[in-house]
Amino acid sequence: MTDNVWILGIHMTKFGKHKTLDTLDLGAQAARGALRDAGLTMRDVGVLGAGNLIGNAAGFGQELQKQIGQTGIPVFNVANACATGATALRVAIMAIKAGETDVGMAVGVEKLSGAGLLGGNTRAADADTWTPEGRQGAVAPLDGRIGTETMPGVFAQVGMEYGHRYGGTSFELFARISEKNHAHSTLNPLASYQKRFTLDQIMNDVMVSYPNTRAMCSANCDGGAAAVVVSERYLRTLSPEQQRRAVKISASVLTSDPWQEACQVLPDVNTLTRRAAEQAYEAAGVGPEDLDLVELHDCFATAELVHYDNLKLCEPGNAVDFFNSGATWRDGSTPVNVSGGLESKGHPVSATGIANIWEVATHLRGEAGDRQIEGARVGLAHVIGIGSACGVHILEKAAA
Repeated sequence: MTDNVWILGIHMTKFGKHKTLDTLDLGAQAARGALRDAGLTMRDVGVLGAGNLIGNAAGFGQELQKQIGQTGIPVFNVANACATGATALRVAIMAIKAGETDVGMAVGVEKLSGAGLLGGNTRAADADTWTPEGRQGAVAPLDGRIGTETMPGVFAQVGMEYGHRYGGTSFELFARISEKNHAHSTLNPLASYQKRFTLDQIMNDVMVSYPNTRAMCSANCDGGAAAVVVSERYLRTLSPEQQRRAVKISASVLTSDPWQEACQVLPDVNTLTRRAAEQAYEAAGVGPEDLDLVELHDCFATAELVHYDNLKLCEPGNAVDFFNSGATWRDGSTPVNVSGGLESKGHPVSATGIANIWEVATHLRGEAGDRQIEGARVGLAHVIGIGSACGVHILEKAAA
């Protein structure tokens, strides 16, 4: 079993509306960009993890191969909620760690512009009888009875619950988190939106699900991202420049919901994220205090707040004070979502997990331009999908 796996090449397309490009076009663009960045060709790749969720294209990875090079390698088609891209990357990492190949590629892509609200279903009318099957929602639909399964509502509840438990939250506080991310986006040319908003503009925008206004919600858009990963022994055969730009994957963790006694429960985005973070820090041999930047899954402003706590960036229950300290701004002690986050960069579901990793890797390489976090050596990328799946990756800069 090989110990270390490295990102050799990584690429993301510009996120936004791509009316003249379909899913395969965006996937091919991302894949070719990652191969070019790695200095390799498709003939060098030994396994492909291909992520596409909303399109749910059967054989998406095989169709993608027809565009970028059909070489007979194993293809794993992945769909794992918003963690689809991170899961595709884990497929490639695990194949390398198992010794099956020295080079793997992961691609995540989605066409999502104009999709509207995601998740949840219209509440079905009560029937005279039910036939319970012991499955989630079998007795009756959850939506509208014990809360909502629509994503803005789910994460509104998450943020409000945190405030109820620990205090200190307010509508303005959540809006200030969004204000930070939109400010960061102005330095990211690949973000779907690159516009700074005032606090008043954010708070007076269309209310989607209190306390999240439209400006506090992730932007549905089109986009793709891809990464080429290699074993350490393979990396050592490459040029000094390729080795210099390689980024070490110190931890790659994927979790799902742990067992709970309750059957019909609201989505829990906290427990599986905490467990993923704990496992990742232990695997990487680092702690939250060692992180130079974090890209976390801010599908809504309320989500960002709770994940400060879940990722152990602050003491338990101290997320409000942590944000108020200024730590999460790009000039703070723990910059969070320097890319602009999902609220500005956009959220083409299956691409997001790899795109968050691209952002961290770009800083560790010293190639982030005007938004560069100087001296960045260690970073964390986080993604979570309701259903539930959470991916946490810790990356480290190559030694000089």
